[in-house]
Amino acid sequence: MKVVAIVQARLGSTRLPGKVLKPLGMRSLIGVLLERLSKSKEIAEVLVATSATAINAPLEEHVRSLGFGCFRGDESDVLDRYLRAAAASGADVVVRVTGDCPLIDPDLVDEVVRRFKATNADYTSNTSPPTFPDGLDTEVFTYAALERAAREATEPYDREHVTPYLRRSEGFARSVFQGDDDFSSLRWTVDELADYEVVRRVFDHFAPDIHFGWRQVLELQHDRPEIFEGNRAIERNAGATMGSGQKLWKRAKQIIPGGNMLLSKRPEMFLPDQWPAYYSKALGCRVWDLDGREYIDMSIMGIGTNLLGYAHPEVDDAVRGAVSAGTMSTLNCPEEVFLTEKLLEIHPWADMARLARTGGEANAIAIRIARAAVGRDKVAICGYHGWHDWYLSANLGDDGNLAGHLLPGLDPNGVPRNLRGTVFPFNYNNYPEIERLVADHDIGVIMMEVSRNKGPEDDFLHKVRALASKHGAVLIFDECTSGFRQTFGGLHKLYGVEPDMAMFGKALGNGYAITATIGRREIMEAAQSTFISSTFWTERIGPTAALKTLEVMERTKSWEAVTQTGLRIRSRWQTLANKHGLAIEHWGLPALTGYTFSSPKALAYKTLVSQEMLAKGYLAGNSVYVSLAHTDDVVDGYFEALDPIFGLIRECEDGRDVDTCLRGPICHGGFKRLN
Repeated sequence: MKVVAIVQARLGSTRLPGKVLKPLGMRSLIGVLLERLSKSKEIAEVLVATSATAINAPLEEHVRSLGFGCFRGDESDVLDRYLRAAAASGADVVVRVTGDCPLIDPDLVDEVVRRFKATNADYTSNTSPPTFPDGLDTEVFTYAALERAAREATEPYDREHVTPYLRRSEGFARSVFQGDDDFSSLRWTVDELADYEVVRRVFDHFAPDIHFGWRQVLELQHDRPEIFEGNRAIERNAGATMGSGQKLWKRAKQIIPGGNMLLSKRPEMFLPDQWPAYYSKALGCRVWDLDGREYIDMSIMGIGTNLLGYAHPEVDDAVRGAVSAGTMSTLNCPEEVFLTEKLLEIHPWADMARLARTGGEANAIAIRIARAAVGRDKVAICGYHGWHDWYLSANLGDDGNLAGHLLPGLDPNGVPRNLRGTVFPFNYNNYPEIERLVADHDIGVIMMEVSRNKGPEDDFLHKVRALASKHGAVLIFDECTSGFRQTFGGLHKLYGVEPDMAMFGKALGNGYAITATIGRREIMEAAQSTFISSTFWTERIGPTAALKTLEVMERTKSWEAVTQTGLRIRSRWQTLANKHGLAIEHWGLPALTGYTFSSPKALAYKTLVSQEMLAKGYLAGNSVYVSLAHTDDVVDGYFEALDPIFGLIRECEDGRDVDTCLRGPICHGGFKRLN
């Protein structure tokens, strides 16, 4: 009976890439593991099973240089990889060890093998239930059992994790090896950087000896607990239940402040510890995560960027043509002229435009030009307008460079402390407030969104327009989010109010980076007297995408379609709430519609909706950014899935504890904004 230890390892680990080649003293992590395992008296051969992808070529080379065998097989079907490795080695019995367990103890492995032999089992492990520290996991099974599992198992989880089918299916004789005491809460494995640091300190303590036993490590943990503090908060076997996106998110938070580049896309805003976090592809209103799972996006659709739907074929074809023709040159791309002409055609009140790539840049351009044109630097900013959308523009020094902090602390009124005396907030629909500000201060610029959660009251927008004209202030409408959703152009067209400047973004390029600041000639020409310039504002992709997007919008009258779909969604939310006796509050533009449960438990209910809808194949919360891809069939399926979840929330309102329904933390509150 030939017993072969097959060590599962790869360099493409999601949470800690390349971990098996990280150093432990004078050796690599995988080298230490293989050397320790080779001391087993029951094992005849030790080999590594890795994937055939190119990234693992250095691992194979390293393992072979150490004198051990290496088999390369399928990347995701690890069960098949194990079967082929076992067959190639002539194994009668397989010992499975993972490559993240450098503290594996050969004597303990031998005890598990002997238990396997003594019980004539098909499968034996020391993990069901676990009593040993995480990192000493050992599984032993016959080649025949492995062969049967590889033949019968069809679920992706079973194929990826090798032994779940052996552990749960009927017809396999199983036995367990348990310790006298339960040390399963101890963590000696290496999944994350914190784990590696703990294990590295352990090997540093025992150096140069690498063949110490697990009980010596246990004594060390008792005597020097500070060595093991770094990874105490990590859950045992979390990687077996976490998706690839969740693993990558944990990795990202170690190296990217906040984890990503936009607050609104953080998983904590939706479903902490469960949200897929990353996508592999997107099409229409469907998104595939890193594990290939498909979801229907009934959420924020790329933060409102894809009004036509993801990967719109006409827009993408136009962009591919631009890429083939060259996206950058010493000369200028003509598309920037064509796009400017189109925007001015849509907005006859405007005479000139400047293009950029992000909303923050568009706001910066607008504020900079407006201040230069009017010769005054004090800005009245509508409290309805989110600080995070425009702080860049308000925080510009005289030389056009960013001054102070990117995210300055806010005073009690929500004003960055380093801008007090320059920035004056006012509330939407409160005309006396803005009137007093303009009267009491030398306001040069009034910046606001046209509408958010409700429209103007008592002729508010027209009054602000007249006030700005009377005092010679520049009126700027931020249409980065609202543009092209309810009209072909800006929302201000719906209310018949013409600003001095306006910014557009998000939907303008249907997922490609392009924003525009347009304005009256006498104001925009002030751009010549101040330095406003950037290399990548001249690239070709953004204007090309915008031109084709506007063409499709105009042909399909997309603004009418998404508005009507949004109104139907809002009506059906209310119908569902009425059915289950729930009170909800509606907010947002029709095409950016949302609702909130009128309950102290609103955030918990929002989290519950996201959790249950995710299980049904939907990315969903309490808002929908409508796109042309949200057809009637898609919306019908969404409400069919949502109905029983509203019923569950009714149960919670009647006394059921919502916390017992949640499988993770409650989402962050964030803003009731459509950003």
